[in-house]
Amino acid sequence: MSELITAINELAWGPPMLVLLLGTGLYLSLGLRFMTVRKIPVALRLLLQGRAGKGEGDISPFNALMTSLSATIGTGNIAGVATAVALGGPGALFWMWITALLGMATKYAEAVCAVRFREQDALGNYSGGPMYYIRNGLHKRWHWLGFLFALFGSLAGFGLANTVQSNSVAEVLNDTFAIPPLATGLILMVLVGAVVLGGIKRIASVASWLVPFMAFSYVLMSLVVLVTHMEALPGAVLTIIDSAMNGTAAAGGFAGASVWAALRFGVARGVFSNEAGLGSAPIAHAAARTNQPVQQGMIAMLGTFIDTLVICTMTGLVIVIMDVWPTGVSGASLTSMAFANAFPGGQYVVTFGLCLFAFTTMIGWSFYGERCAVFLLGTRVIMPFRIAWVIAIPLGALVELDLVWLIADTLNAFMAIPNLIALILLSPLVFSLSREYFDRR
Repeated sequence: MSELITAINELAWGPPMLVLLLGTGLYLSLGLRFMTVRKIPVALRLLLQGRAGKGEGDISPFNALMTSLSATIGTGNIAGVATAVALGGPGALFWMWITALLGMATKYAEAVCAVRFREQDALGNYSGGPMYYIRNGLHKRWHWLGFLFALFGSLAGFGLANTVQSNSVAEVLNDTFAIPPLATGLILMVLVGAVVLGGIKRIASVASWLVPFMAFSYVLMSLVVLVTHMEALPGAVLTIIDSAMNGTAAAGGFAGASVWAALRFGVARGVFSNEAGLGSAPIAHAAARTNQPVQQGMIAMLGTFIDTLVICTMTGLVIVIMDVWPTGVSGASLTSMAFANAFPGGQYVVTFGLCLFAFTTMIGWSFYGERCAVFLLGTRVIMPFRIAWVIAIPLGALVELDLVWLIADTLNAFMAIPNLIALILLSPLVFSLSREYFDRR
């Protein structure tokens, strides 16, 4: 079974998927005339001015972004970046940047479509995302894609965003402080349950203060390393660019990596971190209080900017500057080694960051999975889904999850395919709505 899933996973995240992801982002960027990069200051101003939101919806535009960031800022920002560098060399970070710049257009288009085609469920809550813009925006011959997305989305979260996260937290706390995994799992179950059982408004409320705090704290600690090793920063940037263009020779425990390896692992880990193209974030943005799809799209694209171009960049630069990437160590252990070498107790930054990032991923993705389940089975599934989500947490802390990780990673790829097809088909509408909005201004 493991070999079969591994083979499917390698196919699902192979060259065709990377071409589809980058190609869609490039196509949307060109169609929008790179508006997503040019309008970053406007998007930041919109975010700050419209914290309350105006229009129909369940949560403010700001809280919608924080909810989506709670799901995207996760172990990928610490362990995922380190894995990309360990397997693809420092050049993988360069391709993560390219993925993010193109992914901003993808995330923008997702949110525009999500607000444009959202619905209210039987309880009056707003639901949106790829399954809804496929059903309400495309011809009925494409509706089966919406069903597939919702099916994969409702299942994938139990892997990558639930059990794998609790397992990562249990492992790091056991290694660092000898805390039994069962204790970690039960504490996480109580904390996540207290938030998730309250629905989107409670999730958004917690995310709105926890996400800025944890992101700012992690960036601040990373900046301490960069500032205290400022003389090594130019060399690190040159190493990243040279590795991306020419590959990386074997050194120490590092086996060497080609340009293709840097591109492959940089794109795959970049998408895993910021989720641009997966179709998950627009589920949160569909609940925003707004009547302007374009405005919410601009706010949504900041999620990719913050996640990858800020937080992932910090992790990558610390690893390259501290010159720990040739050791052969991978994952969160590599990031921990980098911070530990930077200043005494630096490894606790990674431990604390992993715990917070994993917690927010659990609460954010619970809403994604719930909305996918509601699309398939109606509102009667809401409470059973939330209970199942909470119960799965301690189970994940106790068992080996290599196969679960593989299955969930594969389901993520299967989520992206229907979403990307829908975005390409709906792109003329996205371009039209964007032109109309900016022409009026």
